[in-house]
Amino acid sequence: MMQRMTQPIDPEAQLDFATCEQARYARDPAFDGVIFIAVKSTRIYCRPVCPVRQPLTRNVHYYPSAAAAEAAGFRPCLRCRPETAPHSPAWNGTRATVDRALRLIEQGALDEAGVEALAGRLGMGARHLTRLFRRYLDTTPLAAARTARIQRAKRLLDTTDLGMTEIALAAGFGSVRSFNAAFQQVYRTPPGALKRRGVR
Repeated sequence: MMQRMTQPIDPEAQLDFATCEQARYARDPAFDGVIFIAVKSTRIYCRPVCPVRQPLTRNVHYYPSAAAAEAAGFRPCLRCRPETAPHSPAWNGTRATVDRALRLIEQGALDEAGVEALAGRLGMGARHLTRLFRRYLDTTPLAAARTARIQRAKRLLDTTDLGMTEIALAAGFGSVRSFNAAFQQVYRTPPGALKRRGVR
């Protein structure tokens, strides 16, 4: 049995595969929201605290964000629900700009405006902001915004009785069509099917 990690995560540390493996086997909550575990055999990604049976090491890849896992073609686990993972404490310190950008994205900053406008609010250019996202999250602001919209919609599906149109608009999608397409791409099923099955 692996020992549980209790040391705080160094914000500047690059998490190596061995550290991620230890966190996965320990189901260490300190890494919840810091890493996402993608399983090549199932094409699903999970949080480190997911209660499912541990996959074989050769089938595992680690990502620093849900958006990066989705961009690589993995879909979210319906059991541990990555959309409910906390934001990483490792995004503090020199990553404060990325942290602020993520908060603004979560609030819908890219639902109606572009990356240039978001970067302007942060006092930088769009190219530099994109570089920071690549460096710390292995994704782009637009991909992070897409994941944030899908996660907002999934939470609304799970916790409300709103109709599909209301959920789509409340989550920041421009149309029900783009909402349906995004869910089909990420979850491989339309949002209505998740609602009907009562997946929690």
